[in-house]
Amino acid sequence: MMGFLKLAGDYTQWNVYKKSVIICDVTELFVRRAFTEKTRTIDQMRQAARSCKQNIVEGCGDATVSVEMCIKLLGVARGSVRELLEDYGDYLRQNDLQTWKPEDERTLAARKYCMNNDDPKEFVSKCRERTDETVANIMITQIKQMDAMLAKVLKQVEAEFIAGGGIKEAMSAARRKHRGY
Repeated sequence: MMGFLKLAGDYTQWNVYKKSVIICDVTELFVRRAFTEKTRTIDQMRQAARSCKQNIVEGCGDATVSVEMCIKLLGVARGSVRELLEDYGDYLRQNDLQTWKPEDERTLAARKYCMNNDDPKEFVSKCRERTDETVANIMITQIKQMDAMLAKVLKQVEAEFIAGGGIKEAMSAARRKHRGY
């Protein structure tokens, strides 16, 4: 018998999820260290980082029954990570710190490291050893990669929907097959 539910696998092994954990954990390290007085930005950054991760989790889970909800939640995750990108950029600008140019050798090194490493503990450990300016620039690099990854995931979900349809179509096909027509 043909089933119609597309159960999500172990999302904790997906690269996009692992990167969201890094963003969440490093942001927590960053806000605890970089902001000496309470500010709304702390809560905003925490929430944006958490929202990215949690919406990936929820979107993957909801994909079982609703491609539309999956797309919406992955879109929210992407919006949250872009908001966080803006917060890191604001931090650098407002504190008269340098924002690395895309062609800067530090950006290139960060890009390579971010692309090849997805262990949150290792990432946080290395960020503890760096200045707030460096961590903010590394996170800008990591977040830009995450944004591109989420765009690819969204395009993949779109392609799967176009090729296979949604749950209503799958349910109808399964029912027709069960009935023999």
